[in-house]
Amino acid sequence: MISFYLFLVLEKFLMILPKRLRKAFFIGLGKLAYLLSRRYKKVVRDNLLFIYGDKADENFIKKTTKYSFKLLLLNFMYTMQSRYYTVEEIAKKVTFENEEVVKKAKEQGRPIVFITSHYGAWELGGSMLSAFIEPVMIVYKNMNNPYFQEYLLSSRAKFKINYIERKGATRGLLKQLRSGGAIALLIDTNVSKKEAIKVDFLGKPTSQIKTTAYFARKFNAAIIPILIHTKDDENYVIKFYDEITPPKTDDEAKDITLSTQMQTDWLSQEIKKAPEPWFWLHRRFKNDYPEIYN
Repeated sequence: MISFYLFLVLEKFLMILPKRLRKAFFIGLGKLAYLLSRRYKKVVRDNLLFIYGDKADENFIKKTTKYSFKLLLLNFMYTMQSRYYTVEEIAKKVTFENEEVVKKAKEQGRPIVFITSHYGAWELGGSMLSAFIEPVMIVYKNMNNPYFQEYLLSSRAKFKINYIERKGATRGLLKQLRSGGAIALLIDTNVSKKEAIKVDFLGKPTSQIKTTAYFARKFNAAIIPILIHTKDDENYVIKFYDEITPPKTDDEAKDITLSTQMQTDWLSQEIKKAPEPWFWLHRRFKNDYPEIYN
């Protein structure tokens, strides 16, 4: 509890600073984390070597690792700022691209399964999606510190986001879709083999959640990919990709596998186009390939 209250004091101080200085502080903190964290620098290196092999030279690894730490701290900065700024103030530097695909699904009266990733300023992207395009339900995992958990959840309250804890989340997600609502799920997290199916991700056979495919089939929901992009870490574009339309035959298991692969193909393609913004600090492949992190 004491550490949390000390953190709140620091937060008050940071929010007094001009935006430029506050951002410089978090970027500097990211640089410091890069210098000090041997463990997570190794995670990024392990991931990059696993995916790119000899093509991952030292310059690429160093540049990507530095940006990974920077992104992590910027995402936390946006979470902090969301507690103090209005939705309209936050949205001044955010634009949307191809939102017509969402409008079409809503006009058809279909629920929506937004699929996304730990890519770029994902905290900002999720908030803006729910506040301006379509209120969504997301899944969270209980944190060890209940004070910080409440801090994070409350920081997103103004964005019309509904939350459900990961344990037993299926019932709540089903209810949301059954009522014609929307959910947003990250499809790039490490997942237990028991809860997943094996597909190709970034050229590697990898366990992937099948929940999105199952939900979309059950409720005739639109699977709409979404990512947030930036060229300067200051102005952002939230891009909606064209709906993924998987087959629907009598072979449900095969259709779900194909749907999951189509979703994974989309994400793989986007990461390969611009790999740096993906969250390489995450041990994404630890359940399928634990040896790469030894």
